[in-house]
Amino acid sequence: MTGPQDELWLDDDAGRLVRPYTVSNGRTQPTAKLDLLSMVMATGRVPRAHLEPDHARALGLCAGPTTVAEIAAHLKLPAVITKVLLSDLVDCGAVSTRAPGSAADSTDRSVLEALLDGLQRRL
Repeated sequence: MTGPQDELWLDDDAGRLVRPYTVSNGRTQPTAKLDLLSMVMATGRVPRAHLEPDHARALGLCAGPTTVAEIAAHLKLPAVITKVLLSDLVDCGAVSTRAPGSAADSTDRSVLEALLDGLQRRL
């Protein structure tokens, strides 16, 4: 999903040439409460403002219900930066979120192992 403009910011050996905090404009606190296991899905609403490339990529990954952790893995960004990007998309109405169910305890080892297994199969 990289376009010609993305080639300037990616290096095959080094990876992303832009520091993660620049992707979020230096912000480290998302405006929406998101957990790694929160489900995110596109609403179909088109944001009024022009989307930055990372916002557009994140929105593209939200076509179906997807966890924040999966989106972070696909974007190859830290979870906190991904949460900031997704909260921007929530704020403009482009995505909706659903908190993980009570059965999804983020400190439960079996839940974490299942999440890791799912991510490894997708990547």
